[in-house]
Amino acid sequence: MNIYVGNLSWNLKDEDLQELFSPHGEVSSAKIVLDKFTNRSKGFGFVEMANDEEAQAAIGALNGTEVDGRNIVVNESRPKEGGNSGGGYKKRSFGGGNSGGGYRKSGGGGYGGGGYRDRSDYNKDF
Repeated sequence: MNIYVGNLSWNLKDEDLQELFSPHGEVSSAKIVLDKFTNRSKGFGFVEMANDEEAQAAIGALNGTEVDGRNIVVNESRPKEGGNSGGGYKKRSFGGGNSGGGYRKSGGGGYGGGGYRDRSDYNKDF
């Protein structure tokens, strides 16, 4: 079972997380999430335990306990909601199609409301 551990002190290391959970059963892995730019703890991590019953016991025993001056949050890890969010830059459409503007012979948009016009009849009004 994958376990989320939050509200961690920035002083804790992966080994500390492993030691915290090991009295409750076999810990497959313990990882504190680090900021990729500063390499500093983000204040949460994940612990993988092989046995679900031991994992539930660890959650019950450790949730809300004080570790390094902070009351930690321990619960079963759930997948991110929202599916394939990807994050970061999202490609967007800005206009396009027949939305007017620009350099057209007829129709809207552009400077002066008319865009480019065929000027062959320019002097006909004078």
